[in-house]
Amino acid sequence: MATESSSKSRPDISTFKGQDRALRAGRLGTGGLLLSVLAATAPLMVVAGVMPTTFAVMGIVGQPLLFVLLGVVLVLFSVGYAEMSRHVHNAGAFYAYISRGLGGTAGASAALVALVAYNALQVGIYGIFGFEVSGLFATYADLSVAWWIPALVAALVVGALGWLKIDVNARVLGVLLIVEVALVVIFDIAAVADPAAQGLSLHAFNPDTLSGAGVGTALCFCIAAFLGFEQAPVYAEETSRPHILVPRVMFLAVGGVAVFFALSSWALTVATGPSAVVAESQKQSAGLLFGLTESRLGGTFTDVLHVLFVTGMFAAMLSFHNVVARYAFAMGREGLLPAAFGRTNSASGAPGTGSLLQTAVSVVVVVVFAVADDKPTGDPTVPVLHLFTWFGNIGSLGVILLMAAASASVIAFFVRRGAAGAQAWRLVTSALAGIALLVIAVYTVKDFDVLVGAGPGSSLSWVLPGIIGLAVVVGLGQGLLMKARRPEAHARIGLGNEAFQLEKAAEEAS
Repeated sequence: MATESSSKSRPDISTFKGQDRALRAGRLGTGGLLLSVLAATAPLMVVAGVMPTTFAVMGIVGQPLLFVLLGVVLVLFSVGYAEMSRHVHNAGAFYAYISRGLGGTAGASAALVALVAYNALQVGIYGIFGFEVSGLFATYADLSVAWWIPALVAALVVGALGWLKIDVNARVLGVLLIVEVALVVIFDIAAVADPAAQGLSLHAFNPDTLSGAGVGTALCFCIAAFLGFEQAPVYAEETSRPHILVPRVMFLAVGGVAVFFALSSWALTVATGPSAVVAESQKQSAGLLFGLTESRLGGTFTDVLHVLFVTGMFAAMLSFHNVVARYAFAMGREGLLPAAFGRTNSASGAPGTGSLLQTAVSVVVVVVFAVADDKPTGDPTVPVLHLFTWFGNIGSLGVILLMAAASASVIAFFVRRGAAGAQAWRLVTSALAGIALLVIAVYTVKDFDVLVGAGPGSSLSWVLPGIIGLAVVVGLGQGLLMKARRPEAHARIGLGNEAFQLEKAAEEAS
């Protein structure tokens, strides 16, 4: 296993056969890694989109408290996950961890689930991105542009950036994220300085606000806002000190996201009044934030906010694109995808073939939804309610299940190595987090029709989550087949660079 000490003595992967099967180390520090991870959370998209939707659909005022509770659950998850990251450095992250704890067959299944889930999360954003950019053209340039045109342009730009060095991507993400967060903070301050008639009420943090049948579904909405923090281990091979930086970034990310979203959702209740936030959200939907900023901060600020809403989505798309490309790279390197995916771009060290795969998937899906949109100027219900909502919830379900499986793998990993006593408290936190995540997953499947806005009895309530179920089954089948036909390749699942270090050692010994 790759421990802290072994990582220091690890041979330079570029000095032996298989050098293009390794990502370039030392490209990301704490800041770059943190910004790359946080960009996926798309803060402005959450505040302007997810929060009003949760208030409107579920009618629960206590959304700020939900973010606090989810923050606790995900911190518990991160304790074991971070400890695992000290021992396993692999761009396959989730599936590498699951392989080490639950075996290669489970790892193969997790790999396919991760590839499908992160692809879905990334592709889904193109829908709302295209719709918003189309709206900006109509408002500020008096031009009618179909939503799928900016969506396709964005797919190509994101694909091009995916071929660049990861530190270049980190700088792009960093600038967009910092400006985006700054504007939300300005709104939060303005809301507190100019509250509604009920004043600076803390009613939204009252546990009584979480009573009712919609709490479980509200958790499903809110946990999607956190997705991104768990991506830190994906970049482990591209940091100089992964055993230090990855755990640090994960805790900074999940803690920062929980506090930021709890305060921002509370600011929405303060600006409207706790008793009115549900009704206002139902009335204005995604326009709630922009209406509140217009009355407090003026039209110019609101116009800038609209633009940053779009750039924030672009940052999230780029962040998820990078993750998908690295999962494809790790899978290609270990035989779960064709070997071509396990090669890096010689100029930038980026996983170029994986980047091309993600770009191709994005373009195909956008084109399919564009063809389904039979109105000349574009039907907004297609990109937003279908592409964004369907794919976003498919991806969220997949990641929730991966986190639950990773919690179980942490326990198995340390128990198998006789370290259960030394790691006892981490195993307890992993068990608690795993149980909580499974409960959220059950609610997600149970209420999928609500999450995607489908009617009762709609086939979408089982077809869409069935995509993740199919990925689980197909991945298990692939793992079992590999174990029977290529046992050596099966044994390398989750090993990453270590497999090639072993090959080098064997070559030198022979």
